[in-house]
Order: sequence, then C-alpha cells, then structure tokens
Amino acid sequence: MPAYKVTYFNVKGLAEPMRYLLAYGNIDYEDVRVERENWPALKSNMPMGQIPVLEVDGKKAHQSVSICRYLGKQVGLGGANDWENLEIDSVVDTMTDFRLKITAVHQETDPDLQAKKREVLEKEHFPFYLEKLEAIATENNGHLAVGKLTWADIYFASLFELLNVLAKRNMTDGFPHLKKLIDTVQSIDSIKKWIAKRPVTEM
Repeated sequence: MPAYKVTYFNVKGLAEPMRYLLAYGNIDYEDVRVERENWPALKSNMPMGQIPVLEVDGKKAHQSVSICRYLGKQVGLGGANDWENLEIDSVVDTMTDFRLKITAVHQETDPDLQAKKREVLEKEHFPFYLEKLEAIATENNGHLAVGKLTWADIYFASLFELLNVLAKRNMTDGFPHLKKLIDTVQSIDSIKKWIAKRPVTEM
C-alpha cells in the first residue's frame, strides 16, 4: 500500500475534498496541518510554493482539483469512459468558478467594494449557480454527473462546508436535491467517521 500524506493548513478548505475521498476509500494517510506562522519556512519545499499538496510514496503533487481527480480514480469514483469523465470535470470546474465568485467577496478589503460585490453575489451568482446545480442534480438521480455517485459529488459536499462559511448562509436552503446530495455523501459510513473525528475548525 502506498504511503499517502496531505499537507495543508489547519482548516477544511481546499484539502477537505481530498480528506473525504481518502476516507471514502478507507486509505490511511498522514494529515499534516501547518500552522500559519510555520508556513514561510515550508513554502519553498512545496511545488509552486503552495498547498494543499498530496504526497504518494514521497512524490509531491499540487493543484487541489487535479489531486481530487487522481484520488477519485483511485477509489473507484471516476467515469466509465472519457465522456463521463468530461461530465464530472465540467461540474467540478463549475464549482471552482462558483467558489472564486464567493472568495472574491470574502477577500475584498474595501468595505464599500465588498458590499457592492456581495450584492451582485446575492442577486446574480447565488441564484444562477445554485439553480443550475440543482437542475443537474435533479436530472442525474440526485447526483452531479452520470446519474451515480462520483468524485464530483464528494468534492461538492466537502467544499460546500467552506463555501457556506464564506457566503455567510446555508446555500442549500431551497435546493432540496443539493441538500440531499450533501446528506447522502456525509452519511457514507467512512466519511461519517472522518467527520466525527476530524479537528474542529470553522473553515
């Protein structure tokens, strides 16, 4: 069995989808959580100077979505063919687009600009993305691609914990298929065990 290690800050953030996928596959790994004050000393040792990073037998990989795609295949949650993989990738990339809209508001330091961006987020981006994702889940038997559980579902359910904090609302309210999807993923026994034992952090 390969030796796995996930390195990230002591938050859920972009590493939580990896942790969910590893939990789903019952894969043991070292969960390295870097304190912010220690990060500058470690940064130069990481590919592209960023985390999260996945190590497999000492080989390091960066880019969170690429890592999740790899882990999704490792645990049997990839598509059955190239087209199914395209469907999965498309919805995950859509989630990235949505996340960046939300984080742009969260990271804005000018109060007036932040208020304006939040108004656009509330009036335009939330309805657009959530209605589209709800429709996709409705058409796919409660999943986000190919009508069955894939790593896109795991990615969505785990990332939404962060997005709800950044958005300052529960974004599944009024979207029953999305809410049920998250409940379904978090009810998977191995993921449920991970949630119960993981460090308690807000983000």
